[in-house]
Amino acid sequence: MRIGVLTGGGDCPGLNAVIRAAVRKGVQYYGFEFVGFRDGWKGPLERMTKPLDVAAVRGILPRGGTILGSSRTNPLKVEGGIERIKENLAAEGVDALIAIGGEDTLGVATALGGHGVRVVGVPKTIDNDLNATDYTFGFDTAVHVATEAIDRLHTTAESHSRALIVEVMGRHAGWIALHSGLAGGANVILIPEVTFDIEEVCGWIESRFDRGYAPIVVVAEGAHPKDGQMEVQTGELDAFGHVRLGGIGERLAAEIERRTKKEARTTVLGHTQRGGTPSPFDRWLATRFGLHAIDAVHDQDWGKMVALRGTDIIRVPLADATATLKTVPMAMYEEAKVFFG
Repeated sequence: MRIGVLTGGGDCPGLNAVIRAAVRKGVQYYGFEFVGFRDGWKGPLERMTKPLDVAAVRGILPRGGTILGSSRTNPLKVEGGIERIKENLAAEGVDALIAIGGEDTLGVATALGGHGVRVVGVPKTIDNDLNATDYTFGFDTAVHVATEAIDRLHTTAESHSRALIVEVMGRHAGWIALHSGLAGGANVILIPEVTFDIEEVCGWIESRFDRGYAPIVVVAEGAHPKDGQMEVQTGELDAFGHVRLGGIGERLAAEIERRTKKEARTTVLGHTQRGGTPSPFDRWLATRFGLHAIDAVHDQDWGKMVALRGTDIIRVPLADATATLKTVPMAMYEEAKVFFG
């Protein structure tokens, strides 16, 4: 068999580990051939390929990003996009496709599967918001980056007696904010799942100052107050209909200063959470996903996604993984509120 591989959506640590594992096992155990499609769904849409063999994946395990490139191209919004992809796959002699990505990438994979394309999915997102899997690779690395930043900000916050706001990624799910906030000893954690009351937030901050300490607020980019909307940088939409978020940290800092009369500063971690070397856990998880994805191809178990349940890698229907987002349960957020203020 000749297998196509692509990585779509935002890059994240661990993508190369998936590619490496799938190619190594596919070639050595099953005698498969591989071709890489460049820049996400743009690759099969425009027939942009890259050679993919054992030599091509040597040494890429610890590398961040993706050797195949990525993009937010959505072939479902391109006239005749599905048929073009099917034609290009046939022209390249591709028998099956491994799609590595998040909600949007796997949503396209699900649609292609419904049109006869033989596809297997691998879940990837630093937001950890894909349903049907306990964890996605990239998430652990992002939490490590955010936690280290929070650790460093504690000392400068104390030195200047300032409130410091740390804005992390998380459009609809606050997993990064919750995990890094708890691990880093934040005094307030704000997530998209729960609208916040700015007066209550300022109360927690003043309580912290009253005890002689400087507060740290961790806020997900998609968090918003009860009487407002998510902060957006522009009104432009990407190919999947998403606006570019950002700015809630600065808005919070301005309100905190105005209401508490205390100095507040914002640190936006942005793409530092997505870049760089993957953590050992993410390398382990991504490698196992790659191994099991190629097994699914060998078994011709199409329309499935590999997923982590406990310590086991299982297969679930792609449709189950993309039907709804996995968000932070209220009970888990309530646990963290013990440390607010």
